[in-house]
Amino acid sequence: MRRLGAPGRGHLAMLVFSILVAGSFSLGALAANQISPAALTAARFALAGALIGAVMAMRTGLPRTALRAPWRYLVLGGLFSAYFVLMFEGLKTAPPVAAAAVFTLTPVMSAGFGWLLLRQVMTPRIALALLIGALGALWVIFRADPGALMAFHVGRGEVIYFWGCVAHACYTPMVRKLNRGEPPIVFTFGMMVAGLAILSLWGWGDIRATPWTSLPAIVWVTLLYVSIAASAVTFVLLQVATLNLPSSKVMAYTYLTPSWVILWQIALGKGAPPPKVALGVVLTAVALLILLKPDAHERA
Repeated sequence: MRRLGAPGRGHLAMLVFSILVAGSFSLGALAANQISPAALTAARFALAGALIGAVMAMRTGLPRTALRAPWRYLVLGGLFSAYFVLMFEGLKTAPPVAAAAVFTLTPVMSAGFGWLLLRQVMTPRIALALLIGALGALWVIFRADPGALMAFHVGRGEVIYFWGCVAHACYTPMVRKLNRGEPPIVFTFGMMVAGLAILSLWGWGDIRATPWTSLPAIVWVTLLYVSIAASAVTFVLLQVATLNLPSSKVMAYTYLTPSWVILWQIALGKGAPPPKVALGVVLTAVALLILLKPDAHERA
C-alpha cells in the first residue's frame, strides 16, 4: 500500500473494507437474536481494541500528542457505538433487505456532513457517481425486482437503523476534522477505548445480564469475526481512507456491499442470484470507475 499515492491507498482501503463488512452481514444475522446489541457491541469493541492496542504497542506506541484533547475520542467512539447498537436494534424488526436499502443512503448523507464539517465540495461528477451507485445497489438489494422496491414500507426497525446510518455518515468526515496528525492505528485505538467506556456505562445492565459462559457457538464465531475482520481491520482501513479521500468517495464504497454479500452467499453454498441482478453489480462498478477519475476542482 505504501507504493500507492494517497488517493490510491484510500481506494484500496475501502475496497477491502467493503469486502470485510459484507462478510459480517450473514454471520451477524445468525447471532442478532442471541445477545443484546449493547453487550455484543461492547464485546466487539473490547476484543478489537485489545488487538489494535497490541499492534499499536509493537509498531508506534502511544505518542504524547494522541493524549491531547481526549474528548475527540469520545465524540468518535460515541458515533460509532451508536451506529452498531442501532443497527442490531433495528435488525430485530427490520428485514435485512429493508435495512440494506436504508444503508445505501449513507454515502449521500456522508457527502452532506462532509460539506457541513469540512466544506468538501461534491462535484457534479461525484453526484452522478453516487446516484448511479445507489441505483445499482438498490437493484442488487431488491434482486432486480421493481415490485419488491415499490412495496418497501418504512417500519420502526428501519427508522431506528436510519439514525444509526446518520451516525455512521457523520463519523467519516468527523475523523478527518478531529485528527491532529496521529497515525490511523493510534486514532482507532483511542476511539475504541472511548467507545467501550461509553457502552460500558450506558449498557452495563445488558452486559451484566448476558450469560457469557452459555452463549451459542455462533455468537462467539460472529463476535470473533466482527471484532477482528469487521472491526479492528476495517476501523483502520476507514481511518486510512478518510485521511486520503473526500467523505463522499469513502462512503461510496458501501454501494459495493450488497454485491459482495451475494458473493459471500455463493461461497457459503447459498446459490447465485438471477443473472439480471448482475446489472446492479455493473452499475456499482461504473460508479466506482467514475469516482476513481481525479478531478482537478475537487477538494480533498
